[in-house]
Amino acid sequence: MRESLSANGREPREGYVQVDGATLLYREVGQGKSIIVLHGGPEFDHTYLLPELDWLSDSFRLIYYDQRGRGRSAAGVQPADVSLTSEMEDLERVREHFGLESVALLGHSWGGLLALEYAARHPERVSRLILMNTAPITRHDLTAFVQSRRDNTPDIVEQLHALSANAGYLAGDPDDAAAYYRVHFSPTIRQPDQLESFVANLLANATSDGILRARAIEHRLLQQTWLAEGYDLLSRLNHLTVPTLIVHGDYDFIPVECVKPIADAMSGSRFVLLRDCGHFSYRDQPDEVRAEIIHFMEAPS
Repeated sequence: MRESLSANGREPREGYVQVDGATLLYREVGQGKSIIVLHGGPEFDHTYLLPELDWLSDSFRLIYYDQRGRGRSAAGVQPADVSLTSEMEDLERVREHFGLESVALLGHSWGGLLALEYAARHPERVSRLILMNTAPITRHDLTAFVQSRRDNTPDIVEQLHALSANAGYLAGDPDDAAAYYRVHFSPTIRQPDQLESFVANLLANATSDGILRARAIEHRLLQQTWLAEGYDLLSRLNHLTVPTLIVHGDYDFIPVECVKPIADAMSGSRFVLLRDCGHFSYRDQPDEVRAEIIHFMEAPS
């Protein structure tokens, strides 16, 4: 796993959290108010956020962890061991492990859905929410996202269909997976010269077995969320009063129409649309994102 020093010179600290049926790798860096970071995917691990997101460790204590069955939390885990329920239980166990009565959650992409699911179930345990380029949170919005890609980038969709049928891709070959992600993310990487380094980082520690396991886990989680008939997390947010910052990019391949309703549903939320910014705002507009998060975290609740 690629390591980095925090900007303030502190070394990251790694360890494991024992949960029922799995061992979760965590990475802790910085000091100050604690923020648990939920990575996206759901087939990825936390390392794609590094080293860029570590700039927040100047001001906060960041607690990353690899979600069950992915990255270095995969030992002994079968896809059938992972569910939306286990994701919620694992996050609860991470919170307890660090002795946090309530905690700020930062969710990127799929991690935004997980953060909202947890807050909807345990609002008293969440002090603040940061949704960074969050994924859709209803089946309807997922359909809108898919249709947007078909309408706006039909050539990309066609290439992805062809790549996903490739024998190497089906076998989990890292090079074929990289070719797929290179096309998949190309419309939303605002600076094209960063695409290669991003994909390399995304798959830096990938193995065929790990890729196939993560895909199977992704399939299970999607069946329980986006693809489930009537899945609508948005309808469960009206009662939430947790202070929430929603950061999105005008170049994000997830349409803003899929995200803005979250801000409308939650009283006291702040929605920020960053210009010239794609799905990875912490890379595209790091200064703006950092300033927004610091201001949000330091504001009275």
